[in-house]
Amino acid sequence: MNPCLAPDLAVHLEAFFAQRLISDLNASPHTIAAYRDTFRLLLGFVEGRLGREPAQLAVADIDSPLVVAFLEHLERERRNAILTRNTRLAAIHSFFRFLALRDPRYSGVVQRVLAIPPKRTGRRLIEFLTEREVLALLAVPDLNTWVGRRDRAMILLAVEGGFRVSELTGLRVEDVVLGKSPHIRCHGKGRKERATPLRRESLRVLRDWIRERGGTTSDPLFPSTRGGPLSRDGVAYFLDRYVAKAASECPTLLRKRITPHVLRHTTAMTLLERGIDRSVIALWLGHESVESTESYLHADLRLKQRALDQTKPRLLKGVRYRPPDRLLAFLESV
Repeated sequence: MNPCLAPDLAVHLEAFFAQRLISDLNASPHTIAAYRDTFRLLLGFVEGRLGREPAQLAVADIDSPLVVAFLEHLERERRNAILTRNTRLAAIHSFFRFLALRDPRYSGVVQRVLAIPPKRTGRRLIEFLTEREVLALLAVPDLNTWVGRRDRAMILLAVEGGFRVSELTGLRVEDVVLGKSPHIRCHGKGRKERATPLRRESLRVLRDWIRERGGTTSDPLFPSTRGGPLSRDGVAYFLDRYVAKAASECPTLLRKRITPHVLRHTTAMTLLERGIDRSVIALWLGHESVESTESYLHADLRLKQRALDQTKPRLLKGVRYRPPDRLLAFLESV
């Protein structure tokens, strides 16, 4: 039997997660979960195409035409965005790069899969909330209920702290440092730890919330009604409901697609509008580099208008340009 046709995909894939991601790279739980979901989808797709269970697949079965078909399936059938498609491809590429080092017999398959390029996509302007929209959103949660007080505290912290939704749901009571220099300790993307200062209003709301929620210091700061941490989908669900209600008082919310990540963008835009240096914003948000904050410069027309207002118009004479040559004149007319 050709060794490349042996049902060995499971062995290599298990080694990829246990050895490469967990042991060598010490990947975050979020990264591991994202890779896991990618291969769940891929193996389910391959099983439907080839009619064999995932445990019976060989590495050679996952060839480049099949991977390309899977990526097309994500876009056409599952309606995934190009960014999501590229993220799934990055996870597959990571596995095949690991496979190239682990077993040279698959070099041909590996090279063909790694040659599949990510799809280019246009960059959309960043969505964010204005001050009026933030106030309308914070006014919606019912402060007469436990859930309403929890949600208002979480939204306020998201808007002022710029936390990712995974960071918010992962916060523990002990991560809130009260006292002379109140701040939040956060383990962010890439296992980087950062400290985010608290404003007076946020400090008051969080102090009241911690006193009410009780529990131990290792408990989730924002628990579900069952006591465990909130899920990403849970946060998105209650945010959608609050946005729908807030839109009755602030109709501009209807023109925006507001996700938990938009609250993080709002933090960055607020800091930028107040003249905070980009390097400070990068530290605040836990960005890998200052370049990551450049996209915010394109998002707000008010920043561009202020820059335009500071420039002086050039005093040009109204002289019409005339090409010096007949051929150049022809080219100008094309």
